[in-house]
Amino acid sequence: MSRCVLIVDDEDDIREVARVSLEVVGGWRVLTARSGSEALMIARVGRPDAILLDVMMPDLDGIATFRLLRADSGTSKIPVVLLTAKLQVSDRRRFSGIGARAVIAKPFDPIELPSQVRSALGWNEW
Repeated sequence: MSRCVLIVDDEDDIREVARVSLEVVGGWRVLTARSGSEALMIARVGRPDAILLDVMMPDLDGIATFRLLRADSGTSKIPVVLLTAKLQVSDRRRFSGIGARAVIAKPFDPIELPSQVRSALGWNEW
């Protein structure tokens, strides 16, 4: 059975590159959302196996979205990997402190993205 990942990013090109990478290289089913609000709705209905969540988005940013996902009993157990262009040592500590499985820096290598996600989530089926 193929895994399902929800990609949440306000940038169309980043979302599309990640989608193609996870579908073609990773072999996973992919859902996408342009905003934190859209991600909350899709996560409740689509029940992805994991969420790849951009940190910096307008309106509802990634950290606020993450907290709302955790507060909802229907989405609280979905593992989240953060995606960010800003990645200092202090950011890594802060992000891991909230319960994110990992942080992946942007720009990412589309060929490596599935293995980074797989490693972060402990998906060892390949």
